[in-house]
Amino acid sequence: MSDHPPNGDPTSGLFDDFPDDDAADAAAAAAYDDADTYDSGDADEASDDERREADMAVIEAGSRTLRAGISPAAEDDVPARPADPETDRALRAVEEELLGRWPETKLEPSLDRMTALMDVLGEPQRAYPAIHITGTNGKTSTARMIERLLLGFDLRTGRYTSPHVQSVTERISLDGAPISAERFIETYRDIQPFVGLVDDAQPHRLSFFEVLTGMAYAAFADAPVDVAVVEVGMGGGWDATNVVDGQVAVVTPISLDHTDRLGSTPGEIAVEKGGVIKKDATAVFAQQPADAAQVLLKRAVDVDATVAREGMEFGVVHREVAVGGQLLTLRGLGGEYDQIFLPLHGEYQAHNASVALAAVEAFFGIGSVHSRPLDMDTVRTAFASVTSPGRLEVVRRSPTVVLDAAHNPAGAQATAAAIGEVFGFTHLVGVVGPSGDKDVRGLLEAFEPVFAEIVVTRNSTHRAMDVDALAALAVEVFGDERVQVEPRLDDALEAAITLAEDEGEYSGAGVLVTGSVITVGEARLLLGRK
Repeated sequence: MSDHPPNGDPTSGLFDDFPDDDAADAAAAAAYDDADTYDSGDADEASDDERREADMAVIEAGSRTLRAGISPAAEDDVPARPADPETDRALRAVEEELLGRWPETKLEPSLDRMTALMDVLGEPQRAYPAIHITGTNGKTSTARMIERLLLGFDLRTGRYTSPHVQSVTERISLDGAPISAERFIETYRDIQPFVGLVDDAQPHRLSFFEVLTGMAYAAFADAPVDVAVVEVGMGGGWDATNVVDGQVAVVTPISLDHTDRLGSTPGEIAVEKGGVIKKDATAVFAQQPADAAQVLLKRAVDVDATVAREGMEFGVVHREVAVGGQLLTLRGLGGEYDQIFLPLHGEYQAHNASVALAAVEAFFGIGSVHSRPLDMDTVRTAFASVTSPGRLEVVRRSPTVVLDAAHNPAGAQATAAAIGEVFGFTHLVGVVGPSGDKDVRGLLEAFEPVFAEIVVTRNSTHRAMDVDALAALAVEVFGDERVQVEPRLDDALEAAITLAEDEGEYSGAGVLVTGSVITVGEARLLLGRK
């Protein structure tokens, strides 16, 4: 295994000037998007996605009422539709062709098609080292942190994450920014003939997610990048991304999600997720349930991987809430890093940061080749620049409206805890629009202690839970007097904002929009963040 990026001496300019014998022993204090992807579906689901495209065109028009009081947007890395009409038409044509394939909600557990596609493309995924990320929650935020750290050390990066919040082009990023619509179109057209060859030779055509994964790997090779940061879609072993061999494999916290596909316990789910750990790699584990940890450690032993565990070899030493985020002291594989400002909210993001730091240290050989810490100032600057749209993101003031993509009970519990810690709302109104294939009761129960009232709604996709069924479930959890039903998301947002405003300007009331990445993405558009 190579522990270093391909270009030059990986340690040159990276580390503080500490002699090796002064490097501290790697011991740490204990610490802690879904891809909203696969589920069973039918071939005619593409028509549902096409209907969503029509609905999204209406959503993109926005609502003057909802946009009142919008907070000035910081630099936003969620791209809008192309301004040039011809480019927009070309992008829509590509999107329609992609949506005509098996959707992300349909799955055949196999790497045959992806292996064939990589073969005809000349194995682009082997042109660069990779950090491969799986887990249940926190994958996208962790990927973004890893990307910022690598960029801080002057490496060209490619990042592949899913699902997208608003634009499909978000999924493929180069050097920290989503690829342009023009480059997305060009990449698709470049690989399209090869996709056709694989389609013709396989029992089933490549899926939407498989083609996008192929596009990402091809775009990274074409750039070329020094390192790819790759988030799995779902699971690990048979996920389309797993044709890449990550020299660092990251497993964020495992909890119950996609239980119909992955298993009914964290240990069973870990079997599939452990498939991203390859021979001689370094495996970086967030804190895990005991049964999941046991499975992951066994996998690491079986493939001779080096292991770094949160709470053992690295972790969060200290955290405190700060204006606009939190201030951290992290224990890495090479020593302690203090005074790190992270502009994201929630204890879980501190733990994501510790995992991201350890992953980047492992990439540079810290803990195996040597024990020198990374340059402190570079680490601080990188973390201070992290963004994660749709993760406890404030998009409006007076009243405050927060978006969060929590979509399973574990994610909802983490979000509920962070809301209480950071915002101090005295009256919080929830807008909840989940997918029907999730543990919606568990999601609602996690939010029940923090929501004074809840407005149940749905997003524009076929996966959205039926509003009447959602309302019935919400009444069971919250009681009839705390539940309001609004089938349209724009109406739900206006209703929630009105409920918060009725509490008075200085009441400390707010709104949290949650339940699905899709719901959050559509709410972002309605609230003018595009």
